[in-house]
Amino acid sequence: MHLIDVGSGPPLVMVPGIQGRWEWMKPAVDVLARQCRVITFSLADEPTFGAHGLMRRGPNAGVPGAHACAPGWLWSAKDDRFDFSCYVDQIANAMDAAGVREATICGVSYGGLIAAAFAGRHPDRTSALALVSALPPGWTPDERVNFYLRAPRLLAPLFMIGALRMYREIATATPGAFNGLAAATRHGCNVLAHMSSPARMARRVTLLRDLTLQDALTRVHVPTLVITGEPGLDRVVPVARTTEYLRVWPHAQHVVLPRTGHLGLITRPIEFADIMTTFVQSASKQAGDAALHTPAEFPAGFDSTFSARSARLGPQCESQHEDSGNEAHSGPAEATVDQHRRRVV
Repeated sequence: MHLIDVGSGPPLVMVPGIQGRWEWMKPAVDVLARQCRVITFSLADEPTFGAHGLMRRGPNAGVPGAHACAPGWLWSAKDDRFDFSCYVDQIANAMDAAGVREATICGVSYGGLIAAAFAGRHPDRTSALALVSALPPGWTPDERVNFYLRAPRLLAPLFMIGALRMYREIATATPGAFNGLAAATRHGCNVLAHMSSPARMARRVTLLRDLTLQDALTRVHVPTLVITGEPGLDRVVPVARTTEYLRVWPHAQHVVLPRTGHLGLITRPIEFADIMTTFVQSASKQAGDAALHTPAEFPAGFDSTFSARSARLGPQCESQHEDSGNEAHSGPAEATVDQHRRRVV
């Protein structure tokens, strides 16, 4: 498999969204790698995942609550037995390949369901859980999604045109007309360079039809963080749907990343990484404690609607971020995926 393993520090596994490509998260991965060991990958049925989509899973992996990564048969993305559990298995396989026993598991959008399912099935390997603008359990496609499911390849041009609705979020995260246009162009180029497959995206939606996670989710007692953007800016997964997890897990914390909607880890990667690293480091310290039911705590004075780094370093740091924008993460002294190792195992 092609495994992205970058940085050092507490381990953090990043699970991509329904488009399946880890590269869409690269701005956040690069910044997170400054203080965490980030392990990520493309979803298992993506050609770029490598190894022809072959991974090991248990014979009862599709059974709710089963330990999916137990030794068993090999599956392929073209196998009739490929189901949602294969994505859950992929996390365990990636951790095994990286030599990591337990880690903070972070899922983005569709990947949030995968991360939540993994935490429920493998609580012993989950030191903490973070869900970013995640689909809620029991999610069903709305009328717009069902329209595209009729003929995903044929309707792909309409889908791409519809994606222009995301421009408002990008422009809000990057003040200034020129800066907003430049950011939208940069993100668009990244998407074009790492195209997703409409057919595979549609297939991933259909895999949720018979998915039942409620029982597995009740077994999640680790520190949990739910990150969303602002309700008026997320045009993909309504914030109210993502925050349904707060009813499932009363111990979970909710943080709003301001001036973002669904793309916060891309449009404001520095601020997103501040929140995540604070949570990961705190959870990592608690991992050896017997009281795992106690939520990870942010530093004193942390405001759930502002950057964790601002809380730690004071207002001048926030001012510097606003002046410099998100380009700061690409400086020559910073660690990026390209400057580190990509593992093929």
